[in-house]
Amino acid sequence: MINGIINVYKEKGFTSHDVVAKLRGIFRQKKIGHTGTLDPDAEGVLPVCLGKATRVCDLLTDKDKEYETILLLGKTTDTQDISGTVLAESQVLCTETELGKIIDGFVGDYSQIPPMYSALKVNGKKLCDLARAGVEVERRPREVKIFSIDILEVAIPRIKMRVHCSKGTYIRTLCHDIGNLAGCGGCMESLLRTRVADFNIENAIRLSEIEAQAQIVRAGHTDREFVREDFADFIYNTDSVFMQHPQIRVREEFSRLLYNGSPLKPDWICNWNEQYKSHTLRVYDSNHAFIGIYRWEESRRDIRPMKIFMESN
Repeated sequence: MINGIINVYKEKGFTSHDVVAKLRGIFRQKKIGHTGTLDPDAEGVLPVCLGKATRVCDLLTDKDKEYETILLLGKTTDTQDISGTVLAESQVLCTETELGKIIDGFVGDYSQIPPMYSALKVNGKKLCDLARAGVEVERRPREVKIFSIDILEVAIPRIKMRVHCSKGTYIRTLCHDIGNLAGCGGCMESLLRTRVADFNIENAIRLSEIEAQAQIVRAGHTDREFVREDFADFIYNTDSVFMQHPQIRVREEFSRLLYNGSPLKPDWICNWNEQYKSHTLRVYDSNHAFIGIYRWEESRRDIRPMKIFMESN
């Protein structure tokens, strides 16, 4: 089984689930998961976790993200994007300056009502399934944060924007809300996710490229299982998500206790520093294999696991 993270470039027409299904076929392993849904019409960065790295899926889903989007003013749809049924069309009367002020007003904390066409569940049912059945239900606003919005190009009725936002932000709802404040309505015409945490679009790889590499490796070795080294150029180590945290290494004589998930004592650590008590820590065994994320617990005077990966022992 391969462990690691691939920065996939999801293309239009694929769901996030499609990407996972395709990769399961390519790598011939079931334990694969994505880190945040992208609509079929959207494209861009979709980190996908393999093997034991699937344990970081939720952590990456919680990270901040960056998008490039085109807002189409003067058109309101039921899905809040261009693929939906048009509900209303209006003339755009706002000036470029006025639109800029409206857009700037969304920077900061933002109470956003999730769209009906979304994968969120209400009473166990997906909102998108209810919407397709013609049922609309009340949705509670969710607090999200817009860190910045850069206007890249204005050609009314279209505005191209770069949006840096927190998890849970719906860019099509942002476009819809901007259009409402502008008095003409609006919808999202296109969406490109350019960054998730430290995974950037410049380094994203398409499914076709991954499949081509798999065919090269498999040629003449049809029965051999893939190993991580076969795809070293684009599979990131699981610990790459945690490089902001200090690294500690456990002495070889305490390996058995480490592999059993026991709390760690400072004198078991090769490079212990008292300053580490205030940090989340990356823990490795004596052979430099990544074990997991730990933190100091003052009341017990030891280092306790937060999330174990145990990629090798």
